[in-house]
Amino acid sequence: MKRFAVALFVLAAASAPVVAGEKELTPAERGYKALTETAFIPAFWTPNALPNAWKQWGVKSKPADYDATVRDRYGLHAAPYPNDGLPMGFRKAQRLLNTGVGIDCMLCHGGSVAGKSYVGLGNASLDVQAIFEELSKADGLSGALPFTFANVRGTSEAGGFGVYLLGFRNPDLSLRAPRKELGLHDDLCEDVPAWWLMKKKKTIYHTGATDSRSVRTLMQFMMHPLTTTKDFERHEPAFRDISAYLTGMEPPKYPFAIDKEKAAKGETVFKQNCARCHGTYGEKWTYPNKVIPLSEIGTDPNRHRGIEEAYGKEYSESWFGKEQPAKPLRMTAGYQAPPLDGVWATAPYFHNGSVPTLDGVLNSKARPKRFTRSFKTGEADYDKVNVGWKVTELPNPPAANLPPIELRKIYDTSKPGRGNGGHTYGDDLTDEERAQVIEYLKTL
Repeated sequence: MKRFAVALFVLAAASAPVVAGEKELTPAERGYKALTETAFIPAFWTPNALPNAWKQWGVKSKPADYDATVRDRYGLHAAPYPNDGLPMGFRKAQRLLNTGVGIDCMLCHGGSVAGKSYVGLGNASLDVQAIFEELSKADGLSGALPFTFANVRGTSEAGGFGVYLLGFRNPDLSLRAPRKELGLHDDLCEDVPAWWLMKKKKTIYHTGATDSRSVRTLMQFMMHPLTTTKDFERHEPAFRDISAYLTGMEPPKYPFAIDKEKAAKGETVFKQNCARCHGTYGEKWTYPNKVIPLSEIGTDPNRHRGIEEAYGKEYSESWFGKEQPAKPLRMTAGYQAPPLDGVWATAPYFHNGSVPTLDGVLNSKARPKRFTRSFKTGEADYDKVNVGWKVTELPNPPAANLPPIELRKIYDTSKPGRGNGGHTYGDDLTDEERAQVIEYLKTL
């Protein structure tokens, strides 16, 4: 079995014992502690891989500010917690005979906006393909991956990982070979939702495919080849703590000035046009938890079609789906309309990250067809007017000989899984009404 048959998005932890005299941690506090302090899968790379990664970059010498260069190249961010000098998402972990470097949940679920890092914000800058290819080559391996990990920077083939890894497991999660084919697709181009949305959602994943309070669904990315069935059972209580942390998170507040009068007008327009799917906000909030049929929403269908019934059946009949009360994976008619708490921070938008700003979400004619951006996350890279990322529109397709790492910086909405059509509900609003709604969304 190839060494890349592993989970990228593992969530696992063990509850820490309470020492006499110490304050006992709440489940949510234990969950946060586990996420930020503990490695529960083996290291992918030797200790030398990250320091030597530059040798794969086509440069003659190691860059002077190497840590910052690593973060820029791979779309990583400074950790807002102690992390042994590693960027958020990387972690020291055990190998067979020594300590190496691995990853944790924040590789994809730790992002940055307006110059600040946040646990639980999707990483919209990440190039996970480059990380796995180049660090593996730095360790003297081929760098060949079993399928495409990412087609465009800031997205990943997260669904493909679940399908790929479950194919190596029997229903009781013991290993099997050869891998069972469950319909692997690697052109789904998935954007990472913010963890704080879990507080309101009854179902999760872009299609609303399973119960948001499922503990075991978080554990499916623990399917490292060396993980045993007993490991899953042993860590399930700890995952319950992690679930408590995720469902108690609050979104960050918009850090810039807000026109309160304009936002108040926008709230009225929002309630008239958007609340039936996205809910209402404030102390007495509501959230309808609606899945909008694909025939109505009209957004790119690849993610919806890309998780096949064969996988859903296998998942539901496995240890994951047998959680009590039972939480099987279900096929739905479309995509779930998410809550919009902290939406100002979660650009780009749509399930595939195809729309860089809220203005584009509300005006389908304003969406760029082909674009790139800096992939930096400072205040200068943030569009305060249209709310989202500043982008550069590209009139022509990229050159055929462009290196893959540069090609992944270009979002081309004509490619499979990257369509930016649909969700035309804001097209009938006036420019003034759209601006008012955007101002209101900054307050959420």
